[in-house]
Amino acid sequence: MSETITLYEHERASHRLSEAQSRRLASVGRGAVTVEPEAQHGYYSITAQNKVGTLMVDDLRVLIRPKIRPENLFLLLEVGLAPDAWRQEVFDYETSADLLPSLVAFYTRTLETTLARGLLRSYRHTEERLVALRGRIDTVGQFRQAGIQVPVACRFDEYTPDIAENRYLKAATRLALRVPGVAPKDRQRLLREVVSLEDVADVHVYPDELDRIASTRLNAHYQPALRLARLLLANLTLVDQLGKRAASSFLVDMNQLFEHFVTLRLRRALQGRLEVVSQLSTYLAICNQVQIRPDLLFRRKGQAVFVADIKYKLTDDARARTADYYQLLAYTTALDLPEGVLIYCMAEGGRPESTVTVRHAGKHLHTLAINLSGSPNEVAAEIAKAAHWIQERVGTAPLGGIVTDDNWGTGERIVRYVET
Repeated sequence: MSETITLYEHERASHRLSEAQSRRLASVGRGAVTVEPEAQHGYYSITAQNKVGTLMVDDLRVLIRPKIRPENLFLLLEVGLAPDAWRQEVFDYETSADLLPSLVAFYTRTLETTLARGLLRSYRHTEERLVALRGRIDTVGQFRQAGIQVPVACRFDEYTPDIAENRYLKAATRLALRVPGVAPKDRQRLLREVVSLEDVADVHVYPDELDRIASTRLNAHYQPALRLARLLLANLTLVDQLGKRAASSFLVDMNQLFEHFVTLRLRRALQGRLEVVSQLSTYLAICNQVQIRPDLLFRRKGQAVFVADIKYKLTDDARARTADYYQLLAYTTALDLPEGVLIYCMAEGGRPESTVTVRHAGKHLHTLAINLSGSPNEVAAEIAKAAHWIQERVGTAPLGGIVTDDNWGTGERIVRYVET
């Protein structure tokens, strides 16, 4: 019988552990939890970090839950579906506290809806030796073995479902079937989708291979399922065998989720007004020395006009970290910009100070906080407010129907946004 410990992000709790459990938890959970011995023998302080999900270590299961609403955790996944698409999974997560089965259920339903529209097919170039001629003769391949007429070296384009998108989905589906605790009905639905993908090769895929799949009009309906598949392939990292029971660890980095979400939403909101470039490499020093990589660079007609760095967590007193200011100052200096902004997820203590002016440099370092405690519509309004504020800083035309207060720090006025 495994023991379960439930924590929230950055929460610290005291638990009785064996010495072996504490060592293994500290090793396997590196980056997710820290484990420190307490004065009382046999007790350890376990502190959750920025990752949420399930961590399995031997017979110990640690569930780390986000401080934001479960509904908005699914929103941060940014899979391209309406908020009501994951309503059932949010309910399951709220009642069970285990993210992985809820996410698998969400992936299952999304995959089922995607493939119901028909399996995506495309032409794939093939070179093969066949008894009968198909396509064109591969002259070079044919004459590598002089005097042999058959089989014939052929080159042809085959219209097939065995393409990168379907291979990616099949690999994620096979992995999801290995997850314990998935509802039997979801397991049956996954097995049905494996059958529908029977003409697709079973190959190992890496999560980053999704970046090489170009998004087109033809595969646009595949994108939500592909994004969820990537989440499973990238984060379902550990499978242990506990006697006759299987256990899986699944952890999602909230820092990465928040950065990805804010980047995509700001890029969408500022489309046609500002170019939003993420993780662009440049240099702090002359002669291309000391590489830096701002989270967001805003450009107008190819010219950098504003810079931003995205940080998920504020300090406990809702203030920006000194190191974050140093980093932003380096970005504004290297890019020769008069100002930049730190974008945070709003802490329980409130919004951070709005602007700091650097002595002897005149640089203005702003802070914005995105409130993720409201409904998805309220979160969208927060992003719209941030986009409008950035536009005003660089003097671009307004986005449209944004109603906001003049001072970001108050956050009192209701924000409405109507895209033009």
